[in-house]
Amino acid sequence: MAFRGWPAEAIEFYEGLEADNSRTYWQENKAVYEELVRGPMDELLAELASQYGEGRIFRPYRDVRFSKDKSPYKTAIAATLANGGYISLSAEGLGAGRGLYMPAPDQLERYRRAVADERSGRQLVQIVSKLRKSGITVDAHGLPEGPPAYRAASLQGAHQLEAVAGRRVAGHA
Repeated sequence: MAFRGWPAEAIEFYEGLEADNSRTYWQENKAVYEELVRGPMDELLAELASQYGEGRIFRPYRDVRFSKDKSPYKTAIAATLANGGYISLSAEGLGAGRGLYMPAPDQLERYRRAVADERSGRQLVQIVSKLRKSGITVDAHGLPEGPPAYRAASLQGAHQLEAVAGRRVAGHA
């Protein structure tokens, strides 16, 4: 079946889950999740597979063992793509992104060297600036500050462990 998008009921499902993140709500609305939330995600991943590789949907249950927040369910459906990329849907809307996530130590080192390099670092700053001007969010996550050799890098967040660019499209009002 071809992906036709998510219906408004998918957003409403997550609005309800945010208001009542309980097993009772989940059980009463699990059919809505399966048909109107998970079903369209499966269809989207099937369409994207030829270009981006197999998609994997994250489980909807939170691991609350070591968390102060004991809410049992995630308030978004999300998936990663084998060849890179991330898709999520929540009450806030649709999000999509791509970037460097949890790189191996040698990948992180090469990335940091490229950022600190005069020529490639300047090119990266220009690319990030262009993305931001077009409405794409560029975030970096991981370390509060990088190793001393990279702290002067010209791209804010270049020392971080992850650099992700994406866009969130708001849900309905």
